[in-house]
Amino acid sequence: MKITLHEVSKGRGGQALPPTSLEFHTGAVRFAIAETEQRPSVLGLIASGRMRPATGRVTIDGSADNRRLRRTIALVDAPDVSDPHADITLAGVVGEELMFAGVGATPLHSRRWLTQLGFGELAGVPIGNVDPAARVRILCELAVLRKGTAGVVLVSPDRHGGSPDGWWRIASEFADRGYAMLVIVGGSAAVALERMHELEAINASGPIQPLALEAPTDDESTANEDTDTATDTATATDTDTIADEDTDAAAAVDEDATALDAHTDPDADTATGPAVDTDTGTDTAPAADTAADTDQNGAGR
Repeated sequence: MKITLHEVSKGRGGQALPPTSLEFHTGAVRFAIAETEQRPSVLGLIASGRMRPATGRVTIDGSADNRRLRRTIALVDAPDVSDPHADITLAGVVGEELMFAGVGATPLHSRRWLTQLGFGELAGVPIGNVDPAARVRILCELAVLRKGTAGVVLVSPDRHGGSPDGWWRIASEFADRGYAMLVIVGGSAAVALERMHELEAINASGPIQPLALEAPTDDESTANEDTDTATDTATATDTDTIADEDTDAAAAVDEDATALDAHTDPDADTATGPAVDTDTGTDTAPAADTAADTDQNGAGR
C-alpha cells in the first residue's frame, strides 16, 4: 500500500497548509515537516482522508479513494482533532478506544490491556502526565486494534518533549510489523532525526536541504568581472599618473640642484629626499543573497 499526496494545500493562498507533496508506504516509516499550530493537524487530516485539500489530490495505490483511505489509515494524537484531553486518566482513554475497536471496554478490561502492554501502573495517571514515548506506544497500539487499519499518521509527537529517538524507534517497530507509518514533526525534530544517522530517518518529501548561501548568477558574475576590470584599469591609470608626477618632481629637483651648484663648493655632497612608495589596490566581492474544514465523514480515529 502506498499513499501519495500530490501538491495538496488548504486555505486561501495555502495559509492553512502550503503546497505539499509526500509519500509513505507499507513496511516503512517516514516523517514530514509541518509547523505552526494548525498545519500539523491539517496535514494529518488530509493524509488520512479526513479532509479534502483545496488543491492537489491524495491517492492510495494510485487511486483517489478517500473512503478506503479513512478506513485504512488511523489518525493518532492530532491536536484538537484526535488527541485525548490531558486530564483524562490513561485507563479512561484506553477504555474509549477499546470500545471503538469493538472489544471489552470496562475499566477492568482497560487495566488488563495496559498490564499486558507493560503500563499497568499508569492506569490512574492523567494521560497528559504520561512519558512521551509511552504515550506514543499506547496510542499507536490502540489505533491498530481497529479492524482494517494498515497505516498510522502520528501527529506532532515532538510537542510532548523527550528525545526524538524514543518515539521514532516505536514508529519504526510498527513499520517492521507491516504498517505504513507517517510521523508529522516540526523542523527542529526533523533536524535532530537526520543527525541521528543510526535511526535512518527519511523525509517523506525528500532530504532536508541544508542552509547555504546562494551562488552568484551569471549576470552577477559578469558584473563582478566588469567591476574588477574597471578597478584594474583605474589602478593602472593612477599608477601612471603618479609615475609622471614623480618624473616631473625629479626633474625639478635636478634643476634646483644645478642652480645650487653655482653657489656652493663643487666637492659638497648633494642628497635627495625619500622616494615615494605608492601601493594601491581594491578588492571587490559580490554580496551574498540570502481552520480547517473537516470532511463530513468525521475527524480523527
